[in-house]
Amino acid sequence: MRVLLDTSYLFDFIDRPGKFLDSERRVLSAHGMESHVSAVSIWEMRPEHNARHRSGERKSRFSPGDVVVALEDQDMTFLPMTMRHATSELEVPLDHEDPFDELLLVQAQEEGLRLLTADSSLVDHPLAVTVHELE
Repeated sequence: MRVLLDTSYLFDFIDRPGKFLDSERRVLSAHGMESHVSAVSIWEMRPEHNARHRSGERKSRFSPGDVVVALEDQDMTFLPMTMRHATSELEVPLDHEDPFDELLLVQAQEEGLRLLTADSSLVDHPLAVTVHELE
């Protein structure tokens, strides 16, 4: 199966290196599993990293650059944001208005991927898939 990792998986990958749940590790390393990472996810991380709590601390300890460097040695395919992705309509619209979720789903749709997510607002979308569904 070919999957596009939701942004939350990238945060987990950096925050918990080597500490994915057994089910997550099995699914991501399964024979025939192709994992893709979107430029959209890296872009989504930017405002989170640049935003600050009242204390002055960043809301995310990981910069988008940290994530890109950490992914360089992984068996993942980087998916750029293209004009086709930017102009395509999502065939099954979302029931919420998150532009990053929509762009990730459009990329999955256009590239023949499934969005691997744990986000409760996305799991019912026909392009989304969870680790538990792939076990």
